[in-house]
Amino acid sequence: MTSGEGGDDERLDRLLDGIVRLAAGDLNSRIEPSEQRDAVDAVITGVNLLAEELAHIHAELEERVAARTAMLRRTQVELEQLAKTDGLTGLANRTRLNERINEAIRSRDQESSATAVLILDLDSFKAINDTLGHSTGDAVLVEVSTRLRASVRAADTVARLGGDEFAVLITGATEAEVLQVAQRAWEALQDSIQIGTETVWTTASIGVCFHEPGSTAEQLLRDADIAMYQAKSHGRNKIQTFHPDMLDAVQERSRITAELRTAAANGELLLHYQPVIELSTGRVAGVEALVRWRHPVHGMIMPDRFITIAEETGLIFEVGGWILHEGISQLRRWELAAPDRADFRLHINLSAAELLRADLVDDVRETLAMHDLDPRRLVLEITESVLMSRKTGEEQILEKLRAIGVGLQIDDFGTGYSSISYLRSLPADTVKVDHSLIRNLESDPRQRKFVAAILQLINAAELDAIVEGIETAEQATQLAAMGCLYGQGYHLGRPVPPEGILERISGAGEDR
Repeated sequence: MTSGEGGDDERLDRLLDGIVRLAAGDLNSRIEPSEQRDAVDAVITGVNLLAEELAHIHAELEERVAARTAMLRRTQVELEQLAKTDGLTGLANRTRLNERINEAIRSRDQESSATAVLILDLDSFKAINDTLGHSTGDAVLVEVSTRLRASVRAADTVARLGGDEFAVLITGATEAEVLQVAQRAWEALQDSIQIGTETVWTTASIGVCFHEPGSTAEQLLRDADIAMYQAKSHGRNKIQTFHPDMLDAVQERSRITAELRTAAANGELLLHYQPVIELSTGRVAGVEALVRWRHPVHGMIMPDRFITIAEETGLIFEVGGWILHEGISQLRRWELAAPDRADFRLHINLSAAELLRADLVDDVRETLAMHDLDPRRLVLEITESVLMSRKTGEEQILEKLRAIGVGLQIDDFGTGYSSISYLRSLPADTVKVDHSLIRNLESDPRQRKFVAAILQLINAAELDAIVEGIETAEQATQLAAMGCLYGQGYHLGRPVPPEGILERISGAGEDR
């Protein structure tokens, strides 16, 4: 072999080795050409140029990958931020709030430092949405969020939990400082809000809960929520701090709700009846049906402990339906026992929720027909506030009830709107005057004149008046002298089982 051929072989070996290194990813590898500048060196130079190009392309690709990776990371961070931010107000949402509560619980190391959560629920937001529309409602929520941000400290977290419910997480503060933040938030919502040409007011009920060692974020939020509902139940637009006995009340409420679901089916409900007395004669003109719950463990439970719960949970439909059927059935039994009292009327309270029950009118009509009773012997008592604020659906139901002959009574007159101008337009034939109006009847001459004027106006509107809460003979005498036809109260008769009413309407128990 000649030296040229040997050189060629050596360069070919280097060329092959360089190509292998390039193929393995070593783009910085280069092959040294010889001084012969022949075809082999030309190939070597070409491979070196290809390596340069590949290295340049690879560098650009790495830059692009790095840029795309950075962009993806930024996007991921932004998406995570969006996933933890309320879209309308820009506040933290429930997810972020939970994270920060957990961080605060883990990092708390000073006993003198409090971690607390405020839950705020707007008191009149639904009315704003219903009357002014959702766009105005959204603008109100944005303004509320702005005011809350301005009320808290820089380290605090303001969150929107959904709807018109907000929360504030306060860390590293004393209990006094927490309550100061709550007070500032409350004060910030006392002023009106201007949305375009509309001026609205929306106060808040605020619940405050301080973290206790061992409790979780979920428990902290739950207890703050319980405190907020306590604030609402005590008149709204208040600040309420959580106490453990509130949780007991919530658990009691849950127990009552669960057991009330089966109370009617288990035969635990019963009705007592309070007489409605004709004041001029002492004659029993009718009775009001009042439900009782004969609990197998807790004994007799009065309606003030479970009717509100029934209304809030929807159980009022079952309970109210049972009252209607049982009351009408009992009226029929009285009729058979005292057939000369065909004018005797049964009064049954009807809640706002029941008034919208789809089958209410048919149920009333069919139940009366089943017991062969004149519809005029049934009076449905509906609160003044429901009658005053009734909407189209409620209006139609009231008209249908009147059309079949059922009596309608304005209940608790004097506790709500009490607008005399509406008396003639209300779909009712009797008015029950609230007991609060006769509280000082015996001792206050001005109150006597006031009550007399109300009775005259009710009479002028061609309605009959029933005054409730009569507790003394003097009250009954004065009201009768004013022209009041009917009365109710402990002086005239306490709620009693059905047999007690039968004694009175059969003649044995008439007062005079």
